[in-house]
Amino acid sequence: MKKIILSLVALLAMTSAKADEGMWTLYNLPQAVYEKMVEEGFALPYSALYEGDNAIMKACVNFSGYCSGVVVSPDGLVFTNHHCGFEAIRSHSTVEHDYMLNGFISNSFEEELPNEGMFVSFMVTQKDITDDIMAQGFDKLSAAKQEAFLDSLENAMLKEVEAQDSTLRLEIKPFYEGNRYYATTYRDFRDVRLVFAVPKSMGKFGGETDNWMWPRQTCDFSVFRIYADPKTNGPADYSKDNVPYHPEHWAPVSMEGYKEGDFAMTIGYPGSTSRYLSSYGIRQMRDAENAPRAQVRGVKQEVMLRHMRADEAVRIKYDSKYAQSSNYWKNSIGMNKCIDSIGIINQKKDYEDRIRQWQDSTGYLQGKLDFQKMGRMYANRLQDRRAFMYWIETFSRTSEFNTRAMQLSRMELKGPENKPKKQYVEFPDNSDEWDEALDREVMAALLKNYKDNVAERYLPDFYKTIHTKYADNYQRFVDDLYKKSKLMKGKKLYVNKKSFQKDPGVRYGLSLIESLGELRANLIQTYDSIDLQERYLCAAKLRMEEDLPHYSDANFTMRLSYGQVGGYDLAGQPSGYYTTAESIVEKMKQADKNVEYFAEPIMHELLSARDFGPYTDKTTGKMQLCFLTNNDITGGNSGSPMFDGQGRLIGLAFDGNWDSLSSDINFDARLARCIGVDVRYMLYMMDRWGHADRLLKEIGVK
Repeated sequence: MKKIILSLVALLAMTSAKADEGMWTLYNLPQAVYEKMVEEGFALPYSALYEGDNAIMKACVNFSGYCSGVVVSPDGLVFTNHHCGFEAIRSHSTVEHDYMLNGFISNSFEEELPNEGMFVSFMVTQKDITDDIMAQGFDKLSAAKQEAFLDSLENAMLKEVEAQDSTLRLEIKPFYEGNRYYATTYRDFRDVRLVFAVPKSMGKFGGETDNWMWPRQTCDFSVFRIYADPKTNGPADYSKDNVPYHPEHWAPVSMEGYKEGDFAMTIGYPGSTSRYLSSYGIRQMRDAENAPRAQVRGVKQEVMLRHMRADEAVRIKYDSKYAQSSNYWKNSIGMNKCIDSIGIINQKKDYEDRIRQWQDSTGYLQGKLDFQKMGRMYANRLQDRRAFMYWIETFSRTSEFNTRAMQLSRMELKGPENKPKKQYVEFPDNSDEWDEALDREVMAALLKNYKDNVAERYLPDFYKTIHTKYADNYQRFVDDLYKKSKLMKGKKLYVNKKSFQKDPGVRYGLSLIESLGELRANLIQTYDSIDLQERYLCAAKLRMEEDLPHYSDANFTMRLSYGQVGGYDLAGQPSGYYTTAESIVEKMKQADKNVEYFAEPIMHELLSARDFGPYTDKTTGKMQLCFLTNNDITGGNSGSPMFDGQGRLIGLAFDGNWDSLSSDINFDARLARCIGVDVRYMLYMMDRWGHADRLLKEIGVK
């Protein structure tokens, strides 16, 4: 079989920026990758990453299923980003005790705040089980039977693991577009408490103005603690009797800092990338996913922000929701900009032409991988996919009324089983989580926006009622739903009475479910076939380049990325690789023009200090706030520890840069950068603002 000429030796001779691309699994890290890491400054043995008693990966955690974090003390302190702890901070806040606005400092274990539903996961082991699966004829099964097979296998393997240790769980996930399968074992700790948080002015400094941008000065960190069973030091549900967890390993904190060109490594849980995705898939992502997402969220956020700025109680309720929405609103805009400016679709097409030529010469996957067929399927579903995204962004978790209307069909029935007419559903009182005036206006605005942006065939039936009965007045329609439906009244809804079927909110929800079902039915016709073609495309790339190490797309499993500290050039303008206290003070002075640069007087004073003591960088003589590396980063990496070559913590990853927001589908080594908050900046705030001496002593900082 013909192979590409580029050999492994040639790979290692390439520029370091190119070689540094990747999100590598740790248990089977290619030796060539490790050797490149050593060449660039990693000074620990291979076993220090995954296998050793003090392996670095043992200090790294999945933070509550959406972020990453790192254990930094023998008593289970965890650092993660402020925006990862944002909802926990918000949930404990009231107008009288606003921890988002004022920050939070616990002065003892007893003052640390529990968080319902929060957890951290430690990865215990991981292994490739593909050969075992394929030996059982997996690749010959239909897509539905493959899914059932994997579910059954996962359950069986989970029982085996639990029999050995009841605190473990196991999951099987596809890698390399479903060409490989790994089984990963985790240990979850379910009692995680808030310990320390800076005020929102610092933890989210710059807000949406600076989000995804460089330079940055955001002090994006918060501190939590893992609690454990006092008898076993193992996982336990929350109890006042639980004690701080004593981990196998925790990350030492470095006060030495970094300089340009120094080795840097992140270990975390990147959520999702699509770097094997075809040019057709990228076009769909741009036109039918990113564009609708950005458009709808822009409409929603304008209404939310107006209400939040008018009422502090509303702001507290919606701060976290707004942040979650706006994050990928801006990401979608930036990604589409990069897709077009870099010409990624055409680049992918050119690469696919190479694969096609290689396929013709070798016969590999001939009759299976079919580019024309893939293109036709994507083209035929583009409008359906676009409408589906508009539907999701309009109706899914965008207003409390929509949420309740959609939940009705899945709610648990209460009341006597032998008396159907007395069976009912009941919504819990969550009035502290939403505001009626905001909810109504958002719902009306999005209903109109959906009508304005999708074809008539995608409209739910209630749009006819809005047109005929309400003369296209969406606010009147929404106000009537609120007035006449029992969904928002806090009362029992008896499901087998005529009043339930006649309830306008119930009918509205049924119409939504029906329209969603139709959209899904249209899309599912080609889903498996497209998925199979994308899997074949990935397999062809791996075979064509089999002399090269390849990493799998991110799927929220633990990954390692390595590189160097350093900036980038954009149109001949050097970015610099760190920011200083002086730069944040300059922005703070602009708060009268931009409220997102507001900071309390104490923050002006602290960041204007003449002497930052041990937190001053010894090389630059500056208090450094945030810095750049060329580590690979995506959503989910937020809170990932950033290590130096000795395995010491130098910061937390919290963002990527605007100029490379297409890196989820195409890593551009010239521009792709990871933005981290300097651990010395974090410790300075804990010390000089929080006076958290007990925590600094626990971490081992003098």
